[in-house]
Amino acid sequence: MQEGLIVSSIRLLSWNIGGREEPWRQLAADDSIDVALLQEAKAPPPGTRLVVVGAKGTWETSGWERRPFRTAVVRCSERVEVLEEPVVRPIGLAGPGDLGVSRPGTLAVARVVPPSGQPFTVASVYAAWERPIPYADGGWIYADASAHRLVSDLSALVGAQRGHRILVAGDWNILHGYGEGGSPYWEDRYETVFERLEAIGLRFSGPQLPNGVPADPSPQELPSGSKDVPTFRTNQADPASGRRQLDFVFASVGMSEQIVKVTALNGSDEWGMSDHCRVVIDVQLS
Repeated sequence: MQEGLIVSSIRLLSWNIGGREEPWRQLAADDSIDVALLQEAKAPPPGTRLVVVGAKGTWETSGWERRPFRTAVVRCSERVEVLEEPVVRPIGLAGPGDLGVSRPGTLAVARVVPPSGQPFTVASVYAAWERPIPYADGGWIYADASAHRLVSDLSALVGAQRGHRILVAGDWNILHGYGEGGSPYWEDRYETVFERLEAIGLRFSGPQLPNGVPADPSPQELPSGSKDVPTFRTNQADPASGRRQLDFVFASVGMSEQIVKVTALNGSDEWGMSDHCRVVIDVQLS
C-alpha cells in the first residue's frame, strides 16, 4: 500500500470470466479496480501485474464433473492490502482457524485492508451446477444445492449477531423472486437461499435497477415490478440474449449501509469479454 495515500472509496469487481484469458488482460488494464472477485477463473496468463491471493493447489472446481477453473480473489491496485485470511481448505482438511469449504474451487476468501476505515472480509462464490441422481446422464440441472453449501461455509465467517464486516459476490446460478418460466416450485427453492443469507446477517445488495440496463424485451417469466438486471448472456455477442440475473452481491448490514453502489456493467458497449457481465461494487471508506 502506498504511504500517505488518501482514498475515500475503493472499488471491487465481481466477474465470472468463463475460463477466458482476455478478461485477465482487460482487468489488468483497468486502473479503477482495487480488488476483483472472480469465478470460473483459470490461472492468469504470464505477464499480468495482478496478484492472486491465497492461490494454492490446482485451478479446478470439484464435483460430479471436474471443472478446470475456480474462484479467486485478486489484488489489482496498491491502494489496498489484500491478505490471505482465513486460509481456505477442503472441509475434511481444515484445522482450527481455517475456513472449511464443502466444494473446493467454489469459494475464495480474503481480508481487504483499506488505507483508512475498517478492514472487511470478501468472498468470491460460484454455485456449481449439479444433476439429480436418478437423472445423472440427463434431466434437469440445479445450482441451489451448491448455493446452500456456500451459505453453510460462509456461516463460519459470522462470529456475532452484529458487527461483522463481510461482502460476498459471485455467480449463484439461481434466480431472484421467480422461477424459470414462472415456476412456483423453483421460485420457492431459490427464495430459501436468499432467506438463509439474510438470516445469518448478509443482506442482498444488488445489482438492481437503476444500476444496470433492463432486459429488452422484458422476459415473460420476469415478475412485474422486478428490478432484476441481466448479468448473463446465452450468446455473448448478442445483447438481446441477456435475459436473466445470475450474479448477486450480499453484505453485512454495516457493510451494506457503507456500499455506495452495486452496478451491473451490462450495456452493449460495456459488457466485457465473457458471457457474464462485470458487477462493480463501490465501498465508501469511513
